[in-house]
Amino acid sequence: MTTSRRTFLRLTAGGAVAAGLAACGTSGPKSSGSSTGGTASGSGATYWSLTGAPQQAIREAQVKRFNDANSGTQIKQTEFQNDAFKQKIKTAIGAGQGPTLIWGWGGGGLKSYVDANQVEDLTGWFGENAELKNSIFPSAFGAATVGGKIYAMPVETTTPIVLFYNKKAFDQIGAQPPQSWGDIMDLVPKFNEKKIAPFSLGGQSRWTNMMWLEFLFDRIGGSEVFQNIFDGQAKAWSDPSALKALDEMQKLIKANGFIKGFSSITADSNADQALLYTGKAAMMVHGAWTYGGMKGAGGKFVTGGDLGYMNFPPVDGGKGDPSDTVGNPGQYLSISSKASQAEKDTAKKFLSTSTLDDASVDAWVKSGNIPVVKSAKDKLASVTDPNDAAWLKFVYETSSGAKNFAQSWDQALSPTAAETLLDNIAKLFQLSISPQQFADSMNLVIGK
Repeated sequence: MTTSRRTFLRLTAGGAVAAGLAACGTSGPKSSGSSTGGTASGSGATYWSLTGAPQQAIREAQVKRFNDANSGTQIKQTEFQNDAFKQKIKTAIGAGQGPTLIWGWGGGGLKSYVDANQVEDLTGWFGENAELKNSIFPSAFGAATVGGKIYAMPVETTTPIVLFYNKKAFDQIGAQPPQSWGDIMDLVPKFNEKKIAPFSLGGQSRWTNMMWLEFLFDRIGGSEVFQNIFDGQAKAWSDPSALKALDEMQKLIKANGFIKGFSSITADSNADQALLYTGKAAMMVHGAWTYGGMKGAGGKFVTGGDLGYMNFPPVDGGKGDPSDTVGNPGQYLSISSKASQAEKDTAKKFLSTSTLDDASVDAWVKSGNIPVVKSAKDKLASVTDPNDAAWLKFVYETSSGAKNFAQSWDQALSPTAAETLLDNIAKLFQLSISPQQFADSMNLVIGK
């Protein structure tokens, strides 16, 4: 996994700076953690989360506001570097000694907690707190749901995967951005003829390739194709729509749709972004977190209005809803089933009053992010840079309007299945295995 991935963006007057730790960042343990807030009492609660700007300061402010307002029910917050957090939280929960509030990414990790009866079912609580639930993007609940029940509250920010494009590159061939998969295939020879790579791709990182498949599976077969895989349905990777998506992917690769040598380019180096903003590539499918890097390092590419962006287009004849997106629908807070009733009550009060309150929403927008709530739209008027304002409006509309926001596959699946997935994706993109061979390999790890 990589540090450049799924990071939070800070948009500043001097340019956007990618900052912080997020889903797959690797910033090794520096210490066992640091605490903020009051001391947990019998009616208090404990909360483990990550360090890293800007989210660390926002989380700490949430705890302080809660503790200041609830002198008898304090929350004790402990913060860890990303890798240390992953190790400690798994060990602690396994030993029945986890914190009251468990921060996480939802998906496969959450499912493992649910299977081990380690986290509270929050379905009924959300039923009693309908106003809170309705304030959150509906699509953010997918990665919080296991077996039709909600086990975590979506919090913090949303980062969809986006099709970015260089407007000047399109001007050179006199074409418009693609409105369908057919358009993409038609554009490939036109860009290659002009010695412009149709798509940039940091293929050595593997998860960058995965983003393409996430969209193609959805656009061709609809959201249920991957849902069946997540649910552990036997041979779900062999769904006809999945095989068609894998085949279409290899057609694009064989047509020289990607920059030459893409399998040796890493996303960590941001070389894939540089290919787009220098005009060596016309398009790039990548996470919303790359906007900040391109603004900061791309000269006038962003500030001069040369960056275009859009949701991934539909596939002709596909079953998928073109409003769907993929990526990181949010971050998630669960409540330990092993906590006392008093601790659970404190945790629920914190969730309902202090995680998506007005101050938090304001802070997330100021940090250059879209929080997972509909009220974020009201804050966009405060963004003074017109490029940033337009970008955040796009992220808001994409995330809030998605009927289905699929979580990145390597987060949705178990670690075992995710590693097998990334290995096979690399082979698929190198054309060393066929779509059927890919499906056969992946079917062997369904549910593992």
